[in-house]
Amino acid sequence: MAGTMMIYTNLVEDLPLVIRGKVRDLYMVDEQTLLFVATDRISAYDVIMKNVRHADFKLFRHFDPTADHCEQSKGIPGKGALLNLLSAHWFQVLKAAIPSLRTHLVTLDLPANIPKSLRSQLRNRSMQVRKLHIFPIEAIVRGYITGSAWREYQNKGTVHGIEVRQGLRESEAFPKGPIYTPSTKAEAGKNDENIHPDRAAEIVGEQYATRIQDMALSLYSMARSYAIERGIIIADTKFEFGLDTTTDEVVLVDEVLTPDSSRFWPASSYRIGEAQDSFDKQFLRNWLTAEGLKGKEDVEMPDEVVRKTAEKYREAFERLVGKRWEDV
Repeated sequence: MAGTMMIYTNLVEDLPLVIRGKVRDLYMVDEQTLLFVATDRISAYDVIMKNVRHADFKLFRHFDPTADHCEQSKGIPGKGALLNLLSAHWFQVLKAAIPSLRTHLVTLDLPANIPKSLRSQLRNRSMQVRKLHIFPIEAIVRGYITGSAWREYQNKGTVHGIEVRQGLRESEAFPKGPIYTPSTKAEAGKNDENIHPDRAAEIVGEQYATRIQDMALSLYSMARSYAIERGIIIADTKFEFGLDTTTDEVVLVDEVLTPDSSRFWPASSYRIGEAQDSFDKQFLRNWLTAEGLKGKEDVEMPDEVVRKTAEKYREAFERLVGKRWEDV
C-alpha cells in the first residue's frame, strides 16, 4: 500500500474532535454531518498495536507528540485509505442491489474549511457522513463456523447461545444458512461481548432489533454472492446501524465489509475441517496468538507482519473492486 503513513490526526483548529476510535478519528463538520478519517492504526483483540516514529506525525501542522495514541500505535501504510475506499465501493454495490437501503455516506469530498496543506494527506481516507443515533450493538453475521464461534461451539455446542446442529467441522458453512450473532459495542478500552439475539433486542428495542437482524442477513447474503464471484468467501462480517430519528429509518453506518470488519478467505484453497488462509487481519491475530501476545498491551509488530498484512489487505481490495491498488 503506497502513500503517506497516517497514525494520528489533529484537526481541532479546523473541526471539533468528536471521538478517536481504534482506527477512525471523527470530527464535527456541522450539526448534521461528521468527518470520518480512517488512519493506518490497526488493532487486534481490541488492542491497538504500538511503536510509531514521531516523524510519522510531523506532516501535520497540529502535531502533538503527547497526544493519545502517539506512542502506542504502529500502522499498516495506506490501510486507512484502502478501508475508506473499499467501504465506499460496498455502499455503491449494496445500494444498487437494494435500492431502498440508506447509508450514512454523504460524500468522499473534504469539507471546504480543511486547509490546502492537509487535503492531499486526508483525501481518499476521509468521508463525510450523516450524524445519526448509533445503535450500541454490532450486527455480526456468520456464514461459516470459525473464530470465537468455533471455540464456543466446541465447548458448549452453541454459537452466541444459539443451538447449532451437532457434528459441524471447523470452517464449515452453517447448514441452515447464515446466522445473526450480535455483540455489544464496548466503550474504548473495553472488550465487546458476544450476546444472544434476544439480549440485542433488550438493548435496542424489539422494533429495531428485528429490522437490524433482517437487514444484516440480507446485506451479508448479497455481499457473499458478489464476493464469491471474485474468488473470496466472506466467512463472517460485522455491520453497524444508526437511526434517523426524523424518519425512523435504520441506516447502514461505519465501515462495511472490509478486512478489518470481516473474515475473507480465498475460495480456491477453502477446505472444511481446518483453519483457512485469509485476506484480513487474521494473519496478525495468528501471530499474536502464536507469540503469546493475544490481548496484551504495548505489542510491537515486526516489519514482516506489517508487510504481509498490507499485502493481504491489498489483495482483498483488488479482487473485490477489480482495480489495482496502485491505479486507484
